[in-house]
Amino acid sequence: MKKSSAEAARAPADEELAVLAKALGHPARVKILRLLAARNSCVCGELVDELPLAQSTVSQHLKVLKEAGLIRGTISGPSTCYCLEPRVVRRLKLLVRGL
Repeated sequence: MKKSSAEAARAPADEELAVLAKALGHPARVKILRLLAARNSCVCGELVDELPLAQSTVSQHLKVLKEAGLIRGTISGPSTCYCLEPRVVRRLKLLVRGL
């Protein structure tokens, strides 16, 4: 079946949305984004205290979110501080609105 030009034009956006949605595919990652959004500053070690998960599990979820571009991490001494990546979060909202 041949794709229409409109479908072909949407394909990159659909792929982008799929990658971001996959990163949000676990409730803990959604919670992490909510926690970061609630603060207008970067969060260093406090995320582990806010979640009922082991440090290693939180780190894995942060890695997934960072790889998707939804958050960024900055090394601050012995720890990494995490913040939302506002441009990507805005893009995610735009992509979802386009459904």
